[in-house]
Amino acid sequence: MSVLMKGADVANAMKEVLIDKVESLKEKGVNPCLAIIRVGNRPDDLSYERGAKKRMETIGIDCRILELPEDICQEEFEKEFAAVNDDPEVHGILLFRPLPKHLGEEPVIASVNPEKDMDCMSPVNMAKIFAGDENGYAPCTAEAVIEMFAHYGIDLTGKRVTVVGRSMVVGKPLAMMLLKKNATITVCHTRTADLPETCRNAEILVAAAGKAKMITADMVGEGAVVADVGINVDESGNLCGDVDFEAVEPKTSYISPVPRGVGSITTSVLAKHVVRAATRQMDM
Repeated sequence: MSVLMKGADVANAMKEVLIDKVESLKEKGVNPCLAIIRVGNRPDDLSYERGAKKRMETIGIDCRILELPEDICQEEFEKEFAAVNDDPEVHGILLFRPLPKHLGEEPVIASVNPEKDMDCMSPVNMAKIFAGDENGYAPCTAEAVIEMFAHYGIDLTGKRVTVVGRSMVVGKPLAMMLLKKNATITVCHTRTADLPETCRNAEILVAAAGKAKMITADMVGEGAVVADVGINVDESGNLCGDVDFEAVEPKTSYISPVPRGVGSITTSVLAKHVVRAATRQMDM
């Protein structure tokens, strides 16, 4: 029977460590603070914002919400972003993307302080991830997968790991982080020849393509570890991952569910980044 890798268990273990670190910072006069910048009221942004705010509060991190009107002009948006970016009391910034179509991301991506960039928006942090520099802030979802593997004692050294998906949000940075852990990496995509065979050969399979239930039982080897990063809605209107969980689960040694899997860890990784940023900025 496979082990269910539950995100809540990972998040709770992280929480205890983070609470101690926040208390230590506060004793030194540092109050860790995250600023969330949201343009408009997209339901998925609001949902993540609620979860992030609650997570910060339980750990003792201040969380400021800057809600900007959806029709804000480029000049005003950049001005508002700059004010947060330059605020010495703010240690970390999370900007919800994509922005409304009339706004350009490039100016703020170029200007964001890499030390405050909590979800790898800055090209400086992305470059660090690809260079194997652990001083960079990785995308929270990609790092959540690493945290899950560590919590459940999944040894990555020398393992054949296949990542299905090549986005800059999960697939590519995650592949680099796994490589840093001495795994042997294959990155697949829609044009991969014989995708099922490539996936079957993996000892560890990460599904991050954004396509509901695309990983079927015939694509998974016996005893494989399967991490499902996908968040989709199936034909019945229910949340599901990229993995056909019911069919795949009996073949696995470890598997993460959707929901209550990797996604449950991302706000804890965000909190970890804020604590790290506050600690580093204190020493500067």
